[in-house]
Amino acid sequence: MRGFRDYFLSTAAVAAAMLAGGITVARADDDSGHSQRHGYKHVLLISIDGMHAIDLKRWVESRPGGNFAQLTNHGVVYPNAFTTAPSDSYPGMLAQVTGATPKGGGLFYDDSYDRAAYPSKAFYTSQNLADPGCTGAAGAEITNFEALDKSFDYDSGLVADYTAGGTLGQVYTQLDPDHMQRKLVNGQCVPVYPHEYVRTNTIFEVIKAAGMRTAWSDKHPAYEDLAGPSGKGLDELYAPEINSQDTLDAGAKPGDDYTKSYTGVRTYDSLKVQAVLNWIDGYDGARTQHQPVPAIFGMNFQAVSVGQKLAKAGHADADKSLIGGYADAQATPGNALTLQFQFVDDALGKFVNELKAQNLYDSTLIIVSAKHGQSPINVKDRVAISDALYSNAPGFGANGFEICDDGALVWLSPQMQQATNPATGNPYYADAKAYILSHAADLHIQKLLDRDELSKLYEDPFHNSRVPDFLAITDHGVICTGGSKLAEHGGFSDDDRNVLLVVSSPRIKHAKIVEDTTFTTQIAPTILHALDLDPRSLQAVREEGVQVLKN
Repeated sequence: MRGFRDYFLSTAAVAAAMLAGGITVARADDDSGHSQRHGYKHVLLISIDGMHAIDLKRWVESRPGGNFAQLTNHGVVYPNAFTTAPSDSYPGMLAQVTGATPKGGGLFYDDSYDRAAYPSKAFYTSQNLADPGCTGAAGAEITNFEALDKSFDYDSGLVADYTAGGTLGQVYTQLDPDHMQRKLVNGQCVPVYPHEYVRTNTIFEVIKAAGMRTAWSDKHPAYEDLAGPSGKGLDELYAPEINSQDTLDAGAKPGDDYTKSYTGVRTYDSLKVQAVLNWIDGYDGARTQHQPVPAIFGMNFQAVSVGQKLAKAGHADADKSLIGGYADAQATPGNALTLQFQFVDDALGKFVNELKAQNLYDSTLIIVSAKHGQSPINVKDRVAISDALYSNAPGFGANGFEICDDGALVWLSPQMQQATNPATGNPYYADAKAYILSHAADLHIQKLLDRDELSKLYEDPFHNSRVPDFLAITDHGVICTGGSKLAEHGGFSDDDRNVLLVVSSPRIKHAKIVEDTTFTTQIAPTILHALDLDPRSLQAVREEGVQVLKN
């Protein structure tokens, strides 16, 4: 499990020595205190979800004339880059734009839990129950995904179309406050917007405070969280909903969303590619208004992730012989995944060509990484299990929560977490731990992180409303599914966490490889450094000791 220990040591060793204080937007200085100007006017950040470091290496070696290769020819490659643990999309993206791990950022998963929250209005409506507001026992699932969309349907679990019931580029027309979990504020029961869960500031806030434009495109309107705790960091979030009915394929049947075919997800990603091209051209994402080219902008790709997970061709795929995942343990992509990598390679070429056409290439730093990897690479290592046993743990009750993709996070009912189990006379927590460990073989648990270990790595679950009570690190290759998916993410293995990372610019004349263990949290201060802003403007840089990437 290379990188696991290093990941946590990197966030703790220097944190105590860092300066505390308010957020600043000072210009960057070198160690001698002299002004250090890089002259970059723009940073294009790209997250290719699921893409490993080994994927980049293999693709560049096999296609030396491709666009990935061109970026590496004028770039720095970090083959030992690691994303967050847990390796989920939400903390993985926050890491890149805050510098924070879940310890500082406060979010462990897009689908998670908060012991201090109350369910949404829509939750009670969907259950045909009267809405009690913020009364009774606190504790609620936090649904920072498609469930927050205006047109989300609780019965089907699907969104009507990619606009999410609003207007692309205007995220607050897409989000429905009635779908959000709630909290008590001055005696009022109010919805909690995604950005209110974030506990550390983002590069978008720092850059916007310095008078520059900010923009981002991602897979859910719930990525409004990237606006930061202030809610004001993003000038524009262009967020077509990926988990929506595929209305761009005439042959799609009800329930066919963009993740259910290789072609469908490429069509979906193309919406975001066009938004990035529009930003480069000096428009908003929808190309309806002229806007200054953002200082920080970019998108995430879902094509590779779907190519790794989806077992076979879906509704929009003309070629029904396509098979997802890898062909072997050496990460040779299969025929479907090859198409997905090629699509992203082509899109990167479009970005570079458009930057050149607008005379922006020399003044733009391009950073390409991934929110998470995908496990297992070798399909022969795949072991599919049910995670149902976790919900039978003592203390789970009716108000507990558990999420498992390829590692499990468990929250006991807040009211039972520190109480005594009358059936045994033991604390519920101790009984829950004993129960989970008794089923370790069934659940393929390699290591169970309990309160003592979680307190060291994150914070004490008895005093932090977000930290899970238990975190189960599973055997390599295990995924929690009853279906045919080939891989998942969220865990701690190298396949989950060792992602690509490239920093590229035509000013970098010779390709370079930095072999040091590196973390995607380092992307955030590197972006500010490139724009001649002070990386210490980020709380995570000060509190978790995050360093600018070596070059």
